[in-house]
Amino acid sequence: MIDPASINSLPAAFVAGLVTSFHCLGMCGPLACSVVPPQSDPVRAQIASCLYHIARLSGYAVLGALFGALGRLPLDWLGSGVARYLPWLLVAFFLAVAFRLDRHLPKAPVLGRIYLGIHGWSRARSPTAGAVVLGLATPLLPCGPLYLVMGLAMVAGSAWRGVGFMLAFGLGTVPLLWFLQTNYRWIRLKFPPLWIARSQMAVALVAAVLIAWRLRGTLGLAGPGFGSCVCH
Repeated sequence: MIDPASINSLPAAFVAGLVTSFHCLGMCGPLACSVVPPQSDPVRAQIASCLYHIARLSGYAVLGALFGALGRLPLDWLGSGVARYLPWLLVAFFLAVAFRLDRHLPKAPVLGRIYLGIHGWSRARSPTAGAVVLGLATPLLPCGPLYLVMGLAMVAGSAWRGVGFMLAFGLGTVPLLWFLQTNYRWIRLKFPPLWIARSQMAVALVAAVLIAWRLRGTLGLAGPGFGSCVCH
């Protein structure tokens, strides 16, 4: 029997979110910053940012439940011989993000157009209402890393585990995005896009190497094996 919890651990999902947040700085970061009122009103800015992230995590939780439930049947079909290699999907995720292979994934432009329409509608609303609406709509963004993570959520094995995986991923993206929302101009001046891209590559490669080392037992080498994706 496959133990889904050992395939996609919460620490691994959190690290995946942390790595992806570097990608968010240049892609959806400006959209995330648009929900925050001017810094002349720091209280309202923090409230809007908080509501945005709560709504965004709620949207990720819905995705996790959906894809986790959809992935239950394929997992039941897989035997233990295949299951022991499933944790390597996380290694593949980090390598894909490090080398920007996610750019070649097919996008759903219609979802992006829907999001932009929602974004335009929300700008005419109050900052708090706009933050909630845009947070809930964030899963509609045509984001390669997000597509990869949704695929990993299918290996979680159940709706509840899918929710946990996607929430851990979302929480990993919060610190850097929150910092960006409150220090957008300073970050854009101090950290050019090339620096951000190289930082993402470095963190993703380190994560890939560490997880691969933990999984070396699945290849017949001495060391941890199936069920040791990141840590126990």
